[in-house]
Amino acid sequence: MRQIEITKNDSGQRLDKFLTKRFKNMPQSLMYKYIRTKYIKLNGKKCEISSRLNEGDILTLYIKDEFFDEQPDEYDFLKAPVKIDIIYEDENIMLLNKKPGLIVHPDENYHFDSLIARVQHYLYDKGEYEPKKENSFAPALVNRIDRNTGGIVIAAKNAETLRIMNQKVKDRELEKLYLCIAVGIFEKKSDLLTGYLEKNEKQNRVYISKKPTENSKTIKTKYRVLSEKNGLSLLEVDLLTGRTHQIRAHLASIGHPLLGDGKYGKNEINRKMGYKWQALYSYKLSFNFTTDGGILEYLNGRTFTAPEVWFTDYFEKSDYLK
Repeated sequence: MRQIEITKNDSGQRLDKFLTKRFKNMPQSLMYKYIRTKYIKLNGKKCEISSRLNEGDILTLYIKDEFFDEQPDEYDFLKAPVKIDIIYEDENIMLLNKKPGLIVHPDENYHFDSLIARVQHYLYDKGEYEPKKENSFAPALVNRIDRNTGGIVIAAKNAETLRIMNQKVKDRELEKLYLCIAVGIFEKKSDLLTGYLEKNEKQNRVYISKKPTENSKTIKTKYRVLSEKNGLSLLEVDLLTGRTHQIRAHLASIGHPLLGDGKYGKNEINRKMGYKWQALYSYKLSFNFTTDGGILEYLNGRTFTAPEVWFTDYFEKSDYLK
């Protein structure tokens, strides 16, 4: 028999969600059986799958020791560099300036270095993240940005912040604006583009059409031309829908691919300038809450801007497309 005390970061969750995170190697069917047969009790009483956990609750578990994974002496995230560019930080949240080339989460090719690993390493060194004291939570990223795109990424330091921010993203109570350089001069200096996007998982790319298909999703992309020079356009883009590769593919579909984009762009032009990454940056974030922000209400109405965007200086100096 073992007991687990529910911490602040565990509270508010359904029992089954908590157990799934805490016991990753426990089959779901067995977990349900344990709850049904009282092998798992909440505050000494029978509980339900949907029981909500509160800080200070005690879970009593009469389950096999093999499900209690021992905490490692060394954590993989400590193998990642601690170097991160912080735009803003407080006790709940971090706003990070992710540079192109860095992945946000580990994948099959990059096991140790990622933005989230760097965040966890940074907070571990500060004493703000102690894995051995956590049952189900680890600092997490709220939004994602492609490896070869730069910009502002939100990191949650605690579970309540993560829940609030996930709700704000879902309900579109955040405004994220992008800067990009597109090839060509736009006939319309501002416009709202609409279309339909279908993702091909095997190719890791998307296709845009003007008419819906069986597996397509509606996309809306709003742009504004900020400057034009030598056959290039500097745009500010507002994603009214957030789909995979949306800006890159949507602009390419109207004949204005992003500079440096090897997947949807024009390689002949990209080779001339030798861009390593696409000229796309999530440069501005505004908190526009229309519902209660809870412990993050103090952020409502605030706007944060990335201190520098790597390609804007080049745009002003470019002359290769004359």
